[in-house]
Amino acid sequence: MEEISEILKKFEPITLEKMDSVKLMNRSDTKFIFKAEQLPVFLNQLTDEFYVLDVNGIRQNKYETLYYDTVDFKFYNDHQRGKADRNKVRHRLYVDSGLHFFEIKNKNNKGRTIKERIKLKQLEYKIEGKSEAFLFNKTQMNGKELEPKLWGNYTRITLVNKHLPERLTIDTNLFFKFGEKEKSLPEIVIAELKQDKSSKSFFAQLMNKYRIKQASISKYCYGVIFLYNNIKMNNFKPNLITLNKICYGKI
Repeated sequence: MEEISEILKKFEPITLEKMDSVKLMNRSDTKFIFKAEQLPVFLNQLTDEFYVLDVNGIRQNKYETLYYDTVDFKFYNDHQRGKADRNKVRHRLYVDSGLHFFEIKNKNNKGRTIKERIKLKQLEYKIEGKSEAFLFNKTQMNGKELEPKLWGNYTRITLVNKHLPERLTIDTNLFFKFGEKEKSLPEIVIAELKQDKSSKSFFAQLMNKYRIKQASISKYCYGVIFLYNNIKMNNFKPNLITLNKICYGKI
């Protein structure tokens, strides 16, 4: 099978600076989960439609993300229950560029994802100072209400549509860790289509062609399920069944 790095060389590159026009901090998101072995097949069909983000010659970029939640997992449970207005709080390190951001994502009751962030000099385990002020301004919560819950690390390919205000992120080599517990998911890929508004997406049509359905679970929620006991997950069961089929070929 053709290596991912070789396929990515076929894409025209785009820089971080040029990608500013498609930041899409207010957007609609659609996720898909599929087998890692399918990725080369899909990428080869996207070369004419998308640019690939190139950071200092690197087209598969490493991300390290520390997620925060309340003691009783409010953010996770809001998602699990399908709450229309919910938040996610995280510190993200863009490894290849060395950039740190404290980020807050809000999924509103119109199905839109709004991401806001501030730049930091380094990782901060405690939410205080500049980060706490930002947190309170956006959520009315203070830093002491939240604690680090897990690391979610992965390699990301970022594609930018040549014709539409649309980005496609493709996450591979998922790895979750907190304390002594860890979980690796090399068998799966999580692709997320980010659009200004719903439109005829070439990638969505490709997913439909291969009968790959949308998934509504986040990477953070997967991490919680794998690393913590006695977590409610009833509403995530369809996605977990799909995941088991991909990883193990069974329910």
